[in-house]
Amino acid sequence: MGTREDIVRAVTAGREAGKRGDPPTSCPYPSTATLRTAWIRGYAETRPVSSQPETTS
Repeated sequence: MGTREDIVRAVTAGREAGKRGDPPTSCPYPSTATLRTAWIRGYAETRPVSSQPETTS
């Protein structure tokens, strides 16, 4: 687990990536890292998941 400062940096980096429009796959942390969760949290703050598109049949 990262230090508080590391977590804040990861959240901030995620926010910046979201603002730039980077894809979520640009996260630099491995899938098992706690800092990945922090990065994704920051990313999601600026790039919320849109609702599912309606399907027409």
